[in-house]
Amino acid sequence: MKPAVGALLVLLLSGVSPWSSAIDKDAREAFDRLLIEAGLHIETPQDFSVTPVLPNPILPYEHAFKHKSGALEVRFIIRPLSRITIDYSDPHNAAPEPDHLFPLLFESVMNRLSTDSDTSSSTFSAAIAESSFNANWAAAAVFDVNPKFASGYQSGLLIAMHRNQLADAYTLFLYNDDALAKPLISNLLSVMSFSAIDVATPPIN
Repeated sequence: MKPAVGALLVLLLSGVSPWSSAIDKDAREAFDRLLIEAGLHIETPQDFSVTPVLPNPILPYEHAFKHKSGALEVRFIIRPLSRITIDYSDPHNAAPEPDHLFPLLFESVMNRLSTDSDTSSSTFSAAIAESSFNANWAAAAVFDVNPKFASGYQSGLLIAMHRNQLADAYTLFLYNDDALAKPLISNLLSVMSFSAIDVATPPIN
């Protein structure tokens, strides 16, 4: 039996740690430590600059940067598996392993970020997940953005990735004008990826 999606939201809503809206050296160093813990790396691309992490009631995120034109903001959500505590009280079933939760967590993230349930999503092939993100699994979703998460944007593209025994991670592209954002996004789909080590880890069935 699958655990209820609602019960899994505890893993996401609490986030990893509290983040100030101010950009400072300590916050960046904390984020860099989180990347190392999750086995991830990010490079801030040219013409983008770091922008403050803004509190919101929908879903915590850990880092963001924005294009100088304002046409695209990219936010990052990182959940190391070592920090996941599963609130699961069904007496008839064992608690699920963190490596088996990623499809349900992806669905939960989509539902929270979107304004409706009619979200278009697709899963990448295992070969593309590995070649693009050094991940064991990856998926994408396009949706209208919940204004409680990001009031200045209408559209979102979510890239989700999972690496066995390491982390679930999400890159979120926020924009208003498809024509302006599309060429920027095309160069940034793999802006966050897992480090190229142990990519042969067997996928979870």
